[in-house]
Amino acid sequence: MILVKEDGLTEAVQEAGAVELILIRHGESEGNVAATDARLAGAEVIEVPARDADVDLSGTGQEQSKALGAALARIAEDLRPDAVVSSPYARARQTAEIAVEAAGWPLQVRTDERLRDRELGILDRLTRRGVENRFPEEAERREWLGKMYYRPPGGESWADVALRLRSVLDELNNLSTGHRVMLVCHDAVILLFRYVLEGMTEREILDLAASTSVLNASLTRYVRPSGEGPWTLESFNVADHLTEQGVTVTEHAGDASVHPK
Repeated sequence: MILVKEDGLTEAVQEAGAVELILIRHGESEGNVAATDARLAGAEVIEVPARDADVDLSGTGQEQSKALGAALARIAEDLRPDAVVSSPYARARQTAEIAVEAAGWPLQVRTDERLRDRELGILDRLTRRGVENRFPEEAERREWLGKMYYRPPGGESWADVALRLRSVLDELNNLSTGHRVMLVCHDAVILLFRYVLEGMTEREILDLAASTSVLNASLTRYVRPSGEGPWTLESFNVADHLTEQGVTVTEHAGDASVHPK
């Protein structure tokens, strides 16, 4: 027998999980700028001022985060996220905090280490040229395996990242009714959320990664009104809120060579 509550919702729906998921890539970081500069200069090493977890937003990234917050402020109060959860990395946390403050939302930003960027191990801070010159065997192994399954020593493969995202989604499935959740994270993480949520194949996600870069401070949105079952992609990689406010849109993509050779 299906039990119906006084408000007309079935018990199953009342006990269901999140109904909306908003994914945000962090604003442009100092690391993004340094990586692009290193690639254009043909350098082997990316000169960043701190470890990856501690790299701050650039000035442009701060402006993008404010513009994001202004756009979020336009969401009707009854449709706003109930929770904002960020990667603990500084660039993501700063994006979330600036945006929430600019939106005027009375929410505290929480962090979850499962939303962190992919760890690169011994390849950290190296450009593609740097990897090829300093670790030629790793460069060859990466080309052979492709991005989904290549795990650098001390680092993670995309499959490793997908595994931790599955545990995040499992928790969202066990929230109380009506939760709308905003997650602030990284480009590879957003692509891998798509991989998991849409049941993509390896080729499908790598084709997407090779052809599309997730823009800084962009929005991706999934919905499922019943609070259970599969998610529906409503929008992907939207940055109109930046251009509308005259803020620079930045595209700092990873290595487009992602398919196994």
